[in-house]
Amino acid sequence: MNMLYRISKIGFRNSNFVSRYTTGLAMLLCSSALLYLTAGCQDSAGPENPLTKQVETLTRDKREMMRQIEQLESKNKDLRIQINTLHGFTNNVSFKDLYEVKSIKITKHTNLFDKDKDGKKETLIVYIQPIDQDGDIIKAPADVHVQLLDLDKDRDPVVLGKWHVTPAQLRKLWVDALIKTNYRLTFDIAGKVPDPDKTLTVMLTFTDYLTGKVFEEQKLIKPN
Repeated sequence: MNMLYRISKIGFRNSNFVSRYTTGLAMLLCSSALLYLTAGCQDSAGPENPLTKQVETLTRDKREMMRQIEQLESKNKDLRIQINTLHGFTNNVSFKDLYEVKSIKITKHTNLFDKDKDGKKETLIVYIQPIDQDGDIIKAPADVHVQLLDLDKDRDPVVLGKWHVTPAQLRKLWVDALIKTNYRLTFDIAGKVPDPDKTLTVMLTFTDYLTGKVFEEQKLIKPN
């Protein structure tokens, strides 16, 4: 009888243990499932898939490439029209029928100036006129070198300043006014001319970019 009681009591304890074990296991499984679902939600809201980014990058590159192709096709069309136009010219056309530089003139307005009105001449302004075969002033692309010289006969020539003007810079210096039409080149000579009241010389080298011809011209600058 006592044996049966102990067995039944042990069985009751075991059943409580199993119940508690089962309950704990169920809670653990629920917790794991909750963590899994939470992780899944976080993954879906996290960084984009690298493959998706790659596809988007390739799509943008394709659009940019198509835009460049359209631009090239447009330029190619313009070039074909230009070539057809050139082929339509007769064989009698030559350089003599085109406007070309025949001479260069440095105008009388070229001199030293006091631009800021402080009593000191700190600016050299050179006015250039390219002349064509008909004696007209034309806007010709060129590479220009300018030197300001002191050619005192009692000593060797002294270079007071020298400058270089590229064709890209020169095209912006064209002045087409009612009174005068020319290139207007402005240079800073502050500290370069010890005696601004002395007669100096401007020497110019003008290389015509259309024909390759080189023109040299010089002009005396007398104090105002």
